[in-house]
Amino acid sequence: MKKVIYRNQISKVLGISLVVLLLFSISVFAQDEVATVAVQEETAADSSGDPVKGKTLFNQNCAACHALNRKMTGPALANVESRLSEEEGLDREWLYAWIKNSSGMIKDGDVYANKIYNEYNQALMTAFPTLSNTDIDDILAYTAAPPPAPVAAAEALIAEGDGGKSSGISNELILGALLIVFALLIMMLVLVQRTLKRIAIANGVELEREKAEKGLPIWKAFAQNQFLVLVFSIFLLLAAAYFAYGWMMQIGIDQGYAPIQPIHYSHKVHAGDNKIECKYCHSSARVSKHSGIPSLNVCMNCHKSIYEYQGNPEGPSQEDLANGYTNEFYTGEIKKLYKAVGWDEENQKYTGETQPVEWVRVHNLPDFAYFNHSQHVSVAGIECQTCHGPVEEMEILSQYSPLTMGWCINCHRETNVNVEDNEYYTKIHEELSKKYGVNQLTVAQMGGLECGKCHY
Repeated sequence: MKKVIYRNQISKVLGISLVVLLLFSISVFAQDEVATVAVQEETAADSSGDPVKGKTLFNQNCAACHALNRKMTGPALANVESRLSEEEGLDREWLYAWIKNSSGMIKDGDVYANKIYNEYNQALMTAFPTLSNTDIDDILAYTAAPPPAPVAAAEALIAEGDGGKSSGISNELILGALLIVFALLIMMLVLVQRTLKRIAIANGVELEREKAEKGLPIWKAFAQNQFLVLVFSIFLLLAAAYFAYGWMMQIGIDQGYAPIQPIHYSHKVHAGDNKIECKYCHSSARVSKHSGIPSLNVCMNCHKSIYEYQGNPEGPSQEDLANGYTNEFYTGEIKKLYKAVGWDEENQKYTGETQPVEWVRVHNLPDFAYFNHSQHVSVAGIECQTCHGPVEEMEILSQYSPLTMGWCINCHRETNVNVEDNEYYTKIHEELSKKYGVNQLTVAQMGGLECGKCHY
């Protein structure tokens, strides 16, 4: 047999190459596994969602019917994904399908979908086909997030004050120091007066007051002067008449009147912070003489879902704390509303046990004065704030305007009538414009000062 040269060397080279190839394959496989795990972790991180964005989406789409830790129109949603996974064996894909098309799942006979549907009085859940899977991931992340730390107690916030910038000197201390200084000055003046008097007596100086005491008393001198008595009497009569007239003219004028209501209602929170339009609650102002007291059912349109006051995420302001307007205070007022309408929070239904709310009237015109809200709101287009002031800034509603006859007349004299696109006023506006020689007519020029317009 012919001997092959370098057979051993070739075998060694082939063996080493095979080992290197195997090691290279293993390393590549390991890198692929690491990359796969990294992609899976990244996907899992992405699917976990953003709880901050989820909170916004939850408030916009879910909060009307759901809360995190209590039943409302729908079930509580805290940790809903983990609960469904453990109790029902449902995954996130089921939640995607349920949120986007709940009615379709009920019609298709999904067992758990029909169970929820029947448990909550067959109230069909609103479908959200526009929510993407990412949006739903964010919402689920918010429902799975731990509850935020409780807001610091009111005492701690008050103690914190303005961040340590306060000087620590109270107004009472400053006032006490000023009173002490004022008392010292009075004592110094008394001592100076006594010293000067002793010096004068020692030098034989006769004081003017002692001279006067030796003569006729002042009151006798005044009483004997008929001219001074007459002038003083006229002055007293005029002053008395002035103050009596001013006092009588304030009878029936309740400007600034701000009564405490049986259930605290903050126009600042509703009309200011939440931008609720005035005529949503006072709907009769558009079509009626009266603006009307809103029915408690109008309140429950929102407060079926809003069962506690969240307020500012940073906590109540120092001014609110000083006045007692904390989150707990507002939540307590909502509970009063529930008691009045007979609302059972736990079972989300009315009990039928209602209680009347004795609201205290704020604005009250005399019986002989006629005022029509619809004529001013719908026809004239006057904003509510024109008469009622900045109600969106009022924590406690008060009477902003005096509502006197003179106040109304001044408004009629100064306000032009808007006759654009109003056929009722076209002909009369043309005739009166010729009469007065103007293009714009005030309410007064169109008969707004006639007695019968406002008085029966």
